[in-house]
Amino acid sequence: MIAPGRRRYRRAAIAAVGVAAAWGPSATALAAPALSLEVGGAAQDGLSTSLQLLLLFTLLSFAPAIMIGVTAFVRIVIVLAFMRQAVGTQQMPPNQVIVALALFLTFFVMMPTIREVNEHAVQPYLKDEAAALDTLERGFQPLRSFMLRQTREKDLALFLGISGRPRPETPADVPPEVVVPAFMISELKTAFTISFMIYIPFLVLDMVVASILTSMGMITLPPVLISLPFKLMIFVLVDGWNLLISSLVRSFQ
Repeated sequence: MIAPGRRRYRRAAIAAVGVAAAWGPSATALAAPALSLEVGGAAQDGLSTSLQLLLLFTLLSFAPAIMIGVTAFVRIVIVLAFMRQAVGTQQMPPNQVIVALALFLTFFVMMPTIREVNEHAVQPYLKDEAAALDTLERGFQPLRSFMLRQTREKDLALFLGISGRPRPETPADVPPEVVVPAFMISELKTAFTISFMIYIPFLVLDMVVASILTSMGMITLPPVLISLPFKLMIFVLVDGWNLLISSLVRSFQ
């Protein structure tokens, strides 16, 4: 025969088990929610979600190369680097300042092209008025027009001849694999030409100081050490930054 105390304990244990069984699934569901991820559905523009993700990550990985290859960044950063070397200030301004200034100037120069890309490609895609591939083609048209304005015909003919393609009838027929490298080597030549024009006055000043020191018999004294304050003074007096940036920006117009 079971004692009354044990009987009450057994009833309480059975009641607790019943409550746990009734609320257990709900508590478990609240503690560990289910997570599902589907990558394979077809989108409205005909590309699957997995393919869209692949294209997105590919563009992100090539973003620095795109930024350098199809914009005004190459010319600007090379000219600024040569200007620092011509003045002879070694690491002043620092590399971070040079790159930051080149980036902001690049955005300033490319702003009309960016507006065209946003108007003709990005906005129609966001409104579901264009497919992804059509968006890429529309977005490249303003960039192609910008690059062709800055590219020499000789450089275009070089890459067209290497690729074996016929001469395009219109600028829109120039393929990206031709216009991008032609644009880059044209930008390199233009940047070196501008840098040469900047280098000449500072080089003349170095030669004058070196000849004066040699005539005074001060051969062991480095001429660059003496000419540096004069170059800085002349650069500030003629408002060199204003002239340099103005010439750089106007060279793209």
